[in-house]
Amino acid sequence: MSQPSTTLGYALFATRWLQAPLYFGLVAAQGVYVYKFFNELWNLILRCVTGQANETYVMLAVLKLVDVVMIANLLIMVIVGGYETFVSRIGLQGHRDQPEWLSHVNSNVLKVKLATAIVGISSVHLLQMFVDVHHTSQHALLWGTVIHMAFIASAAILAYMSGPMAEHGDRSHKGHGPVQGQGGADGGYSASASVPAEFSTSAAATRAPVPSPVPVPVPAQSTGSYLSSSEPYDSYDPHETGAETRIRAARFPSRKQLEEFDEDHPRDFDREVLARLGKLDFVAARRNVVLVGPPGTGKTHLAVGLGVRACQAGHQVLFATAAQWAARLTEARAAGRLAEELAALDAHPLLIVDEVGYTPFDADTAHLFFQLVAHRYERSSLIVTGDRPLGRWDEIFGGAAPAMVDRLAHHAEIVRLEGDSYRMRRATSAWAE
Repeated sequence: MSQPSTTLGYALFATRWLQAPLYFGLVAAQGVYVYKFFNELWNLILRCVTGQANETYVMLAVLKLVDVVMIANLLIMVIVGGYETFVSRIGLQGHRDQPEWLSHVNSNVLKVKLATAIVGISSVHLLQMFVDVHHTSQHALLWGTVIHMAFIASAAILAYMSGPMAEHGDRSHKGHGPVQGQGGADGGYSASASVPAEFSTSAAATRAPVPSPVPVPVPAQSTGSYLSSSEPYDSYDPHETGAETRIRAARFPSRKQLEEFDEDHPRDFDREVLARLGKLDFVAARRNVVLVGPPGTGKTHLAVGLGVRACQAGHQVLFATAAQWAARLTEARAAGRLAEELAALDAHPLLIVDEVGYTPFDADTAHLFFQLVAHRYERSSLIVTGDRPLGRWDEIFGGAAPAMVDRLAHHAEIVRLEGDSYRMRRATSAWAE
C-alpha cells in the first residue's frame, strides 16, 4: 500500500475519536436520569408517609422508577458497548467487575440488545397505560399497543438477521485467514521460520507456496462425539444461529457450560482465574491456557466450557484430543501438506488439545506438536489439558519438550486443579447406596 493511501487511511480511522464527546454527553444524560430517579422516589415516599398515595398511584410511581432504571441500563449499554465497539478498547482486562456481556458485544449484537431493551421500556409504558386505564383514552391505548407491537416486530427481525449476518462474517473470516509462508515486515512467517532445523520435517514442506487453506476434519472421537467428523461442514442446519454453527463445527465431545462446573469439587482451585478466563480476554490477546491436574478433576469440562463461550462470542474453535491432533498432523505430513494444514488452522483463533500426557509420543510426533505450538506462538490461542506439569513434559514429548514448553508457557495462564476424580466419587457413592 502506498504511503499517501496509508496516511489517509490512518487519518480516516482517527476520526473515530470525534464520537468520544458524544459518549461523554450520554454520561451527562445518565446523571440526569439519576436525579430524576431520586426525585420520583422522594415524591413517592412523601405521599406514602402523608397518606396521599393510593394503590394505583404507588404502582404507577414504581413503574416510573422501573422505566427510569431501564432507560439508564440502555444508556450504559450504549456508552460502554458503543465506545468499545466504535471508538477504542476499554482496558478492563482482569477487572473483577467487568460485565460479562461486554466480551460478547459487537455492532450486530449491540443493535439486538438495544432493540430488546427498547421493547422492555415500551412494555413498561404500555403497562402504565393499562394500570391507569380510566384516565387513558381508547385512542392512546390503541396507538400505544400498535407502537409496542412495532417495536417487538423490529426486535424480532433484527434478531433473525443477526444469525445470517454473523454466519456470513464467519465465512468471510475463513476465506481470508492468514496465509502460511509470508514473512517480512508484517510479522508473518513460514512454518520453518521459528522451528529449529532439527525439528523441521522437510524443506519442501515448509518453503513451498501455500494455496488457500481448506480445513480438514479432525478424526472422530472415540465415544460420545458431539458431532461426528464424518459430517461435512456444509451439512449444518441453515436456520441455526452463527454461534450454534460454530459450536457444532468445533466438535466438542459434549456440550459443557462454565456455569455448570462444580467449583467445590477440586481441593485447590483459583476461582478468580476461572472468572477472568471466562471473559475470553486471553483469546483477544492470543494467550494460552494450560489446565493441569489428575484425571477427573474437571479439566476437559473447563476447556469445553471456555470453547463454547468463545464460539458464542464469535470465535472459531476446534477441539480434539492429543491423540487425534497427532493423527491429523501425521496424516498431513505424510501427504506433504503440513504447512498448508498449519495455515488452515489459522482460521481458528482457539484450538483445544485435550488429554496431553495419557499417551507418550515418539520423536517424530513430538516434533509435529512442536511445530503446531511454534506456528501459533503469539498468533493464536491454545487451551491444553494434561495430567502432569509442564516441567515433566519430557516424559511425553522427549527432546522436543523444552522448546515447546518455552513457547507455550511464555504467554499462558496455568491453572492447577487438585482433587479426587469426580467420576470415581460418583461411582463410590453409587456403590455405597
